[in-house]
Amino acid sequence: MRQHRTPRLLGTLLLVAAAGISVAGAAPSAAGHTATPLGQVVPAPASAHASGSPYRVTGDTRIRVDDSREARRVGEYLADILRPSTGYRLPVTSHGSGGIQLHLAATHLGAEGYRIDSGSSGVTITAAEPAGLFHGVQTLRQLLPPAAEKDSVQPGPWLIAGGTIKDTPRYGYRGAMLDVSRHFFTIAQVKRYVDELALYKVNKLHLHLSDDQGWRIAIDSWPRLAGYGGSTQVGGGQGGFYTKADYQEIVRYAASRYLEVVPEIDMPGHTNAALASYAQLNCDGVAPPLYTGTDVGFSSLCVGKSVTYDFVDDVIRELAAITPGRYLHIGGDEAHSTSHADYVTFMDKVQPLVAQYGKTVIGWHQLTGATPAKGAIAQYWGLDDTSAEEKAQVAKAARNGTGLVLSPADRIYLDMKYTADTPLGQDWAGLVEVKRAYDWDPGNYLPDAPSSAIRGVEAPLWTETIVSDADIDYMTFPRLPGVAELGWSPASTHDWDAYKVRLAAQGPRWDALGIGYYKSPQVPWV
Repeated sequence: MRQHRTPRLLGTLLLVAAAGISVAGAAPSAAGHTATPLGQVVPAPASAHASGSPYRVTGDTRIRVDDSREARRVGEYLADILRPSTGYRLPVTSHGSGGIQLHLAATHLGAEGYRIDSGSSGVTITAAEPAGLFHGVQTLRQLLPPAAEKDSVQPGPWLIAGGTIKDTPRYGYRGAMLDVSRHFFTIAQVKRYVDELALYKVNKLHLHLSDDQGWRIAIDSWPRLAGYGGSTQVGGGQGGFYTKADYQEIVRYAASRYLEVVPEIDMPGHTNAALASYAQLNCDGVAPPLYTGTDVGFSSLCVGKSVTYDFVDDVIRELAAITPGRYLHIGGDEAHSTSHADYVTFMDKVQPLVAQYGKTVIGWHQLTGATPAKGAIAQYWGLDDTSAEEKAQVAKAARNGTGLVLSPADRIYLDMKYTADTPLGQDWAGLVEVKRAYDWDPGNYLPDAPSSAIRGVEAPLWTETIVSDADIDYMTFPRLPGVAELGWSPASTHDWDAYKVRLAAQGPRWDALGIGYYKSPQVPWV
């Protein structure tokens, strides 16, 4: 079954390119149609140089791949996208030359970089690793007209501009978070979101699996966590949870799109669903009722009880065993009902458990108020006007070796309202229009934090008000592509005036995919 996928870049007459990228212009075909300029993609490529004639995808086009399982998978993925809209067979083969070629070879472009060479005789995507091929395919998608995304035959023509793109990511961590605890989302809904993220070269899917309102992952040694703790959600509706097989299916699907799943179990606060499920996790031995509201900071695991660490050990062990990725997120934010001394004690005991089961700790930046483990990553979610003292604490940890993933709430929290009239979302961090989400530099955002400590960026989507695919789309688009560009593209390409034109050209692709998005007045939509 063909999965719903994310937008691409429009075949458009717009000629404004990202700063520093050479796109001498679009090459017209004999029929007068114009190919999308190479530099008009999102995220902006590291370099793009137009030359020669465009390649035209026709009924004779073949997708030629190396004789490797990984290259063939990427080739079949591309064919699956283009067959319905073009009506062409587009066979995937390891023989011959010409057409669209996907080639694995030693390059200096790293694990995720790629090169595209396009001309009248064909298009070649070259990468050192399969992830690079996949990212190159996302760029190729954006170089085709938006109608290429449709599930029915479209008239074409299918032109790919001539020239060369060389592209590598600025940061290795480019994430998006989906909160499945406040409202539960099915496997199909998560897969749909994965497909939307993949176009923009996002490579981490952070799943917020537990909170006060719901526990969403089955733990065999503590079965009431999911069965009882996952039975509700914000507003009191029916919740849900993922079996281990469900979770592994999400992990597998994300991996097929070259996204690594980062699971989060939020501790020691944000734990009411667990506390309601097992009375012994409470200091007084009394289980509170399930919670369906939206307040924060009222719950805490009992730091002084040994059973707490038996519980944490079991949860981390079972979750790590079904998570092939490097990271396990232990939360750590808004633990207002945990004393500072208890918080430090808790983190000192829990972080070694993560390492024991072969994972690297990620925590919200409050982790820096304790002692981050060697190699740990702190996820910063403060605001532009967060206190200098709190920022200094994070920066000090960064200078001492703690990596940083930046998720400033008043910049890239996708659940913040665009304007006061936005029907969804919240405004506690302020209003976040599209320009605000894009117009900042992760490399110098946090004072006194060395740029070498920045691992990347992540756009969280908290779901107190989000209940459907349409809600996800509306709050995610058009802000997510800008966050992805901050994570991928060289700082030299970051220019709002150029970016907003490239972003506008995405709109027809979202229309073709049935993605409903916020039509910000800041963007000159086509």
